Amino acid sequence: MSLLQLNPPQRAAIMSLDGPLLVLAGAGSGKTRVITQKIEYLIREGNYDARNIAAITFTNKAAREMLERVGKLMNSRELKGITVSTFHSLGMQLLRQEAPHLGYKPQFSILDSYDAAKIISDVLKTTHKDEVRKVQSRISLWKNELLGPDAAIVQADNEFDRICAMTYASYQTTLTAYQAMDFDDLIRFPVELFLSNAEVLQKWQHKLRYLLIDEYQDTNTCQYQLVKLLTGARGMFTAVGDDDQSIYAWRGANMENLRLLQHDFPRLKVIKLEQNYRSTARILRAANSVISNNPKLFEKQLWSELGLGEPLHVVQCKDEEHEADVVVQRLLAHKFEHRTEFKDYAILYRGNYQARIFEQALRNQRIPYQMAGGQSFFDKPEIKDVLSYLRLIANPDDDPAFIRALTTPKRGVGATTLERLGAWAGQRGNSLFAAAHEEGFQLQVGAAQLAPLQDFCRFIVNLEYRATREPAGELVMEMLKAIGFEAWLYDSEDSQRAAEVKWKNVMDLVAWLQKKGEADGKNLIELSQTIALITMLEGRDEGEVDAVKMSTLHASKGLEYPHVFLIGCEEGILPHSESVDNGMVEEERRLMYVGITRAQRSLTLTYCVKRRRAGEWLFVEPSRFIGEINGDDIRHFGKPGAEPIVSKREGKSKLASLMASLDSKVQKPEE
Repeated sequence: MSLLQLNPPQRAAIMSLDGPLLVLAGAGSGKTRVITQKIEYLIREGNYDARNIAAITFTNKAAREMLERVGKLMNSRELKGITVSTFHSLGMQLLRQEAPHLGYKPQFSILDSYDAAKIISDVLKTTHKDEVRKVQSRISLWKNELLGPDAAIVQADNEFDRICAMTYASYQTTLTAYQAMDFDDLIRFPVELFLSNAEVLQKWQHKLRYLLIDEYQDTNTCQYQLVKLLTGARGMFTAVGDDDQSIYAWRGANMENLRLLQHDFPRLKVIKLEQNYRSTARILRAANSVISNNPKLFEKQLWSELGLGEPLHVVQCKDEEHEADVVVQRLLAHKFEHRTEFKDYAILYRGNYQARIFEQALRNQRIPYQMAGGQSFFDKPEIKDVLSYLRLIANPDDDPAFIRALTTPKRGVGATTLERLGAWAGQRGNSLFAAAHEEGFQLQVGAAQLAPLQDFCRFIVNLEYRATREPAGELVMEMLKAIGFEAWLYDSEDSQRAAEVKWKNVMDLVAWLQKKGEADGKNLIELSQTIALITMLEGRDEGEVDAVKMSTLHASKGLEYPHVFLIGCEEGILPHSESVDNGMVEEERRLMYVGITRAQRSLTLTYCVKRRRAGEWLFVEPSRFIGEINGDDIRHFGKPGAEPIVSKREGKSKLASLMASLDSKVQKPEE
């Protein structure tokens, strides 16, 4: 596509190369097209080398799509060396090169949130998941705000914050000793390094001369500092964002960053993309009228050339079971009438708990569905526990796998021994497994402390030897018995039911390894490498299945569907009662705006009269956000004085089209 096929603001955004630029991109306004074509323009017209450009997104999926789209515009030679990645991947790439400045070896470990939670759980001396999660998210927010453990201790002004700050200090000491980082460190450490080391900062400013930042409204304080430091005084960047779609405050996203841009870069140019290429005028009018109730940082009005479109349907339901049945029946009727496919429909909701009853209703009607943002099988904690052993057998230098396997179930190796092992590995630049075999380390630890560590290492070496010689499924089953994994699950889970579910998942994994091993003639080491690839590539072809999409509003951001059902539009759900109590209604309104603007051609909002909470029936009110939509754009169903849920007119037209389709089938001779 040439620049001539773009609208004037899109063109202006692409051709603006002379300083800091903020592109305010409304929903469906073609922002990805602007970013990808700007990369092409920078290289072909702006004389930038691809090696000096970084495009930063928030998810691996978005980065992958962006790279694919740029790959269609340019050849691989022109794009050689370009960085298209998430903030976390960029931070990791940077730290792999600069780790020694921070006292880390280049092959430091990265702990996922489950591994991090285990360390926090040990520090707090509790297995209560909810407590651990609260402390973990407090520490994460501090890291995102660039607050170290000492500063957090000084600032703590209540008991909870004091406990969190002390835990933060111990947790960070343990991470350092393990030569490990968590996800937040991948951005915090580069910022701290740049602030303390001008030479390293200069090197990276020289390397990354132009930055393009997607979903800019979702950046936290730490990410903003990283962008600011990398772009320096010249401010050669394009930030693309939408203040109306900022829905991640709970995760540390800071709307202030949009205001700060104007302050920190006085030469900032602002370009608004207001033409929407996704939705009909009525859907956009509804979105505009809802969001106009929020105070605005930048005024903008979405508009579209896609015609007026259908009115929005607002359906009152008796209760949640009725709501699920009504949505499924309306979906089937609409599909039959319009000859659409299942993948043209999405059911969106505020919280995951709302999905279960809809899954049931869809299954009852044999309708295929797909959960967006659902947890993959290989991401389940119990599966990752078992896989940590397989990863370690395949590669003894995999430090996160070493830590996870050694501590799941616990094998009598104390935290002090592990910290000493981590410190020794750090000094020597070795893996933890290699360090455990070194005499220098062994002399630092008492015989009683060393014995369980040596037993563990011998156990892994033995498995490694047998992995290439014995059937995979049998060997893993024997390994699980040897480490007492089933008994450990039942001891550590809150309920027997939870333990049963997890053990069944593990048995499914063993069965899969056995079947796959026999079918492909692969041993355990080869199979563990296959799994690593599967987890990397998972979700590649999500869009190809003909199934109704089910998603939370948060996970739906950036996606679009021809026909959307936005369910549970009630006070207490959307807006969420906690958000109302905490003065976060504006964020909830932005969430409603995101939901409305996912729809291309039709949008149905549903709410219940009563809902069951904790075993009791509660009467609930429709969401205030429905009242904020212009009444001329809405058709009400199911409430007194409104149309019945299936009106006579619709009933007749559906019957007529059904009869017509039956007639055509009867008249058409069989081929």
